[in-house]
Amino acid sequence: MTDISVDASAKKQNPASSKQYKVYSYRWVVLVAFMLINLTIQTLWIAYAPITNPAASYYHVSELYIGALSMSFMVVFIPLSIPVSWIIDTFGFRYAASIGAILMGVFALARGFSGANFTFVFLSTIGIGVAQPFLLNTWTTLAAKWFAIEERATAVGLITVANLIGAAIGMVVTPILIQSMSIAQIQLIYGAISAAASVIFLVVAREKPATPPCPPGHEVRALMWDGLKHALSIKPFLLFTIVAFIALGLFNGLSTWIQVIIQPRGFTPEDAGIVGAVFLISGILGAGIMPIFSDKQRKRQRYLFISIIGSTPGLIGLTFATTLPALLISAFVLGFFLISTFPIGMQYAAEITYPTPEGTSNGLIQLFGQASVVFVLIMQLVSANGSFTPAMYLSIGLLVICIGVISQLKDANPTEMQSTVVSVASEEL
Repeated sequence: MTDISVDASAKKQNPASSKQYKVYSYRWVVLVAFMLINLTIQTLWIAYAPITNPAASYYHVSELYIGALSMSFMVVFIPLSIPVSWIIDTFGFRYAASIGAILMGVFALARGFSGANFTFVFLSTIGIGVAQPFLLNTWTTLAAKWFAIEERATAVGLITVANLIGAAIGMVVTPILIQSMSIAQIQLIYGAISAAASVIFLVVAREKPATPPCPPGHEVRALMWDGLKHALSIKPFLLFTIVAFIALGLFNGLSTWIQVIIQPRGFTPEDAGIVGAVFLISGILGAGIMPIFSDKQRKRQRYLFISIIGSTPGLIGLTFATTLPALLISAFVLGFFLISTFPIGMQYAAEITYPTPEGTSNGLIQLFGQASVVFVLIMQLVSANGSFTPAMYLSIGLLVICIGVISQLKDANPTEMQSTVVSVASEEL
């Protein structure tokens, strides 16, 4: 096993605590490798969305079948999330993430080699979808095993950034590539990149450092099923699942329907592409910046509150703006604040449900997020005569509800967490 050196900067910042525990610089190697496989699976997920019409012609199927390729990821995720969380908490982060990496690499290549055979493409896509919960549900587990508690929301934020970059690549690069090569060739390129990312992760990833990155006792976690029952008994956690469902549903809904949302106001598909790109880019910034402040102050509820409040004027602007500059400003504000709720919320869930295993709390939040496919469908159902204005009114109302819900949340109490650790350790003895 590769020797891991101690991060000297951590010692300088907190010399007293460094006598009790160490934070290893190799954590960044593991994080980057993990970010890479998360980035590539997001590219694989969204790759058909910007080329729906050409893909339907290429495979000789309807547009609905092409849309099913992306939706299959969410559908497959729902029944697998809890079993995968059990695997993560039983066998470890590296074991579970490696399964996901292998599945992704194998089926991504298979999709590339499927040519114009849609049946093989669809089956391969399901295989990639099966890999997704092994990667998404391990976010907070990696952070807990490798990072000090004051860095964990930042680590999850960087993983979120990687996911957004992967989605942006799929949305922007795929339409460019299709001008000079076939869809099968594009998928083969994506498959080869995914396989390479998987190999890199398998080579460099480690389960955990030589010593925990936290004070003695704080690494104690309950068993998965006990932790699941504990998480579902925590009122703030249950309240946050409502926020996760609405926020992730809004993100998925806007990503899916952005063109038809703004089209009645005279905006073109090209305008929609620019708005979507600004939404993702600002989300990358928000996911990278907001968790840093949350970590420094060790405040989660405060920054969740700021994020949802900040999202509201952006969504209102996206609903009513009639000029492109106003629309882009609105998309930037909405993306920056809305997407920052994800990494902060993931870490909040891990802390408030202590000692529930991180994989379990993470898996539950991701489960509610993937279930937001229902939100996407509702947005279409409530639209009248092709106008999504009623759906946008509904979304604004739901954000206001989120503000009220978050006002009822509270941050995890370190003293209570420590007493829980002692109680769990005593029961195990």
